[in-house]
Amino acid sequence: MALTTDEFIRRFMLHVLPKRFHRIRHYGLLASATREANVARVRGLLAVAPVVEPDEPVELTEPRPPCPCCGGRMIIVETFQRWIQPRASPVCRASTRTVPPVCL
Repeated sequence: MALTTDEFIRRFMLHVLPKRFHRIRHYGLLASATREANVARVRGLLAVAPVVEPDEPVELTEPRPPCPCCGGRMIIVETFQRWIQPRASPVCRASTRTVPPVCL
């Protein structure tokens, strides 16, 4: 099938989602059951080099997550098990204000 450039772009753009939308891929070429075989076949048809997977997983040098406010590294103070109510948040002794999160 030969398409004009405008028609190709129009058809391609039908598949582009608006911002803040998330595509759910449970069917088609990227369905989990046949994904590897389909992607390998498409790569072969398009003459694209296969993706090279690293032999060893890359370890993070800093396992602590960054703070969303300041970007510093956060310290895990407490973790909760499922179905157990967490204790009340810590409060300052001088006032009734809640203590802000600790960042390094």
